[in-house]
Amino acid sequence: MKRNAIILAAGTSSRFIPLSYELPKGLLKVKGEILVERQIRQLQKAGIMDITLVVGYQAEKFEYLKSKFSVSIVNNPDYWKYNNTSSLMLVLDKLDNTFICSSDNYFQENIFLEECSTAYYSAIYMQGNTSEYCVQFDKDGIIKEVHIGGKNSYVMLGHVYFNSEFSKKFREILKEEYLEEETRTKLWEQVYMKHISKLPMKIKKYQENMIYEFDSLEELRNFEPNFQSDSKIMKNITSFFSCEEKDITDFIAKERAESHFSFFFQYQKDVYLYFQEEKKFYIEKMKSV
Repeated sequence: MKRNAIILAAGTSSRFIPLSYELPKGLLKVKGEILVERQIRQLQKAGIMDITLVVGYQAEKFEYLKSKFSVSIVNNPDYWKYNNTSSLMLVLDKLDNTFICSSDNYFQENIFLEECSTAYYSAIYMQGNTSEYCVQFDKDGIIKEVHIGGKNSYVMLGHVYFNSEFSKKFREILKEEYLEEETRTKLWEQVYMKHISKLPMKIKKYQENMIYEFDSLEELRNFEPNFQSDSKIMKNITSFFSCEEKDITDFIAKERAESHFSFFFQYQKDVYLYFQEEKKFYIEKMKSV
């Protein structure tokens, strides 16, 4: 059975400041490998050569992947105002026996080598309270309900597999739903949740340390304690304080415009504001914590 893959890479990764000001999250180098490159290599090692990236934010920075890996690239001009439903709408014709992936996922092992025939969503068990998408399923592993937030539950994390039957149904549903403006600002998972009874999909359970998704720089640092970003912004800050990257923490966005941006951060328990316009920047102490 021939399989293909779609890698979603259009988003701005707004929670991953300040690194996302300079580079899409999928192009960060983690443990010596660029995230999206690692994923492409894993797919190709599994014999999946038909790979399409849907890009948007800083799209030009993904262009080199076409020649390096012979992947296809589709540009989503609506990435800044709509959610990933808009990305899938651009590749509806590619949905078949298809892996749907995120460019910023990190798989410890090559999960694409596994045989699969039924549609599934990967999940890990999360102890305690969580704000993630929690999954309820029956004795056969069929997902019956998904709700945002919960406790001691399996949560959606990582890749998804659509088989051809699922893809056929989902294509028609998404096309119909996308006529509504509200749908365009939603995740495709929310469309799936609305029509869950028509779209049978299994849960595929993984160990907690198999799949990683980094929502912030702090989460990435927990995974790779000696992570170095090579970010010009971070170099500006570390040069200003004569410190190391790991000493700069707790980043909170303040303002983003076409010509400038600013954010708060902490250094030695003090809060600072970083402001940059073109190549000029300043750092101002705000208050003690």
